Amino acid sequence: MHMLTPGRIPLSQLRRIARQFHPVSLPPEAKSRVDDAARTVAAIVAAGAPAYGINTGFGLLASVHIPPHQLEQLQTNLVRSHAVGVGTLLDDDTVRLLLALKIASLARGHSGVRWTLLESMVTLYNAQVWPCIPAQGSVGASGDLAPLAHLTLALMGEGSVRIDGHVMPAAEGLRRAGLTPVQLGAKEGLALLNGTQVSTAIALVALFRAEQAFAAAVLAGALTVDAARGSDTPFDERIHALRGQPGQIHVARLYRDLLNDSAIRDSHRAGDPRVQDPYSLRCQPQAMGACWDVLGQSANTLLIEANAVSDNPLLFPDTGEVLSGGNFHAEPVAFAADQIAIATSEIGALSERRIALLIDAHLSSLPAFLVGNPGINSGFMIAHVTAAALASENKTLAHPASIDSMPTSANQEDHVSMATFAARKAGDVAINVRRIVAIELLAACQGIDFLRPLRSSSRLEEAFDLVRSVIPRYDEDRYFAPEIAAADTLIVSGRLAGILRTEFPDGSF
Repeated sequence: MHMLTPGRIPLSQLRRIARQFHPVSLPPEAKSRVDDAARTVAAIVAAGAPAYGINTGFGLLASVHIPPHQLEQLQTNLVRSHAVGVGTLLDDDTVRLLLALKIASLARGHSGVRWTLLESMVTLYNAQVWPCIPAQGSVGASGDLAPLAHLTLALMGEGSVRIDGHVMPAAEGLRRAGLTPVQLGAKEGLALLNGTQVSTAIALVALFRAEQAFAAAVLAGALTVDAARGSDTPFDERIHALRGQPGQIHVARLYRDLLNDSAIRDSHRAGDPRVQDPYSLRCQPQAMGACWDVLGQSANTLLIEANAVSDNPLLFPDTGEVLSGGNFHAEPVAFAADQIAIATSEIGALSERRIALLIDAHLSSLPAFLVGNPGINSGFMIAHVTAAALASENKTLAHPASIDSMPTSANQEDHVSMATFAARKAGDVAINVRRIVAIELLAACQGIDFLRPLRSSSRLEEAFDLVRSVIPRYDEDRYFAPEIAAADTLIVSGRLAGILRTEFPDGSF
């Protein structure tokens, strides 16, 4: 059971939620805060004074006063009119994470929803009834309105949900969960629709994919150093201490540890005519360290946002005030997602260059295209082309989405963040990079095979054995695509990352 402590959910817990279902609960003390905010809403309704989103219209219709007997209809209409998402449905892992984020945000007690609504959301989560949420339709301001409307629609028994991969009417899904459709009270539809939980969840999934790609790329890069009989001198800690960049220092240490006691390295310490290795080998701490720093900055931003209250207006029960602001503007998420895309794209670009080095006999001194009897066999020739295609695609996907804006709502919402698109494409970049690195892992292990009986370090041999437990040595041309997919699956499993043991820490609040 995961306890969702509002405002205090660590990154490690978010990572676990994104990867595997566990039931969730809220701490008992959250109820009093939620109840206080709900009573504040009730008092505003009783007094009749206009308060945005509680007894008024929305956006440019904020000046329209809504009488008490129409407030439930106001919230219901809001949800139905905003459920206009299009495109591919978000996967269950992402929906699970965003639902957890929404529950935790509302439970902080500044949104004005009733505790019974939160209980319904927790029950829906624990029954693994996932609302069908189209991925497209949010501009990342006024909250992720369209996707969160689809989430809310399912709570109302409308739209569709997915259970065990099967799509069905939401009413049927609620029945299976033992729930009756929610009837929204004053402010509740707006509280559910406002917020950055969708873009934040998608960006977090992209971050966690980038973590796996990073770990696999460091392992692959170290294997490539040995396969190409490169030098470990560029990883000497004295070099990196003089520059002082923390990510560079951290990554250099990873490479030193991975290459320590490699018999392959020892075999060419003397008499090697080469003075320096190409940048894709020699500058890995500098390039990968910079990527690590940028990804770490993004991780901290997303951790803060995952614990935030980002709907509007916000209730402050201690004073009875309702304050209208703009926490729903997802600019921090957009920047973080764009940084993830840029840094992860660089990880893939560096990996693609190392693959190119390995298959070039003039650079690696290995058999051409890493196969015996080249000519009759093409070996890794076109696998590298696939890596190049993915690396090139990432150059477009890494173009920042956050620098764009498209005014909406009759120019009331005149600057938006495009955070949801930024997050979606960051996830796509990470998948592409994972597949590039999968190809490098296969190429590097093939290179190590050609150097036998010499052995690499104990940890790199562990990585080598893990790859070889799934994909055999490439002796002659064969159907290669399934083996690239198998290496990709190995990265997703986290078993390679377990060898490296490096993840972003929980950070501080």
